[in-house]
Amino acid sequence: MARTHYQLLDLHPSASPSEIRRAYRELSKQLHPDKSLLPRTVATDQFQSLNSAYATLSNPEQRRRYDQQIGYTQFVALRPLPNLSQPQTAPNRHEDEWGDRPLSSGEVFALFMMAVTLVGCFGLAVVLGFSHGHR
Repeated sequence: MARTHYQLLDLHPSASPSEIRRAYRELSKQLHPDKSLLPRTVATDQFQSLNSAYATLSNPEQRRRYDQQIGYTQFVALRPLPNLSQPQTAPNRHEDEWGDRPLSSGEVFALFMMAVTLVGCFGLAVVLGFSHGHR
């Protein structure tokens, strides 16, 4: 049975562009014919398959057509749970774009506390200004 591009990259079809890029970078380091421990012909074939998969999945229009071809749709009610038996690695922060992921609950809380502090400082300045006004 032929493997899909997502299976080559060991990703779910709902993977974000940064997850696709990260998986490609990691696998390309392992499968590069000059660095792989595999026989050169096998490594070259796998590396070319990996490059083809990345070229398709990194282009939004080609990815949309490929998803239609394999029967994947982004509009599903439920997503499969992540494989919890595999260790989760922390993403490299310098590789992600700012708008690439949602804010975590801790980041939202920190933003809320900064806003409350800013409003509180402004309110305190106004109260002190009126209380020590011209006599």
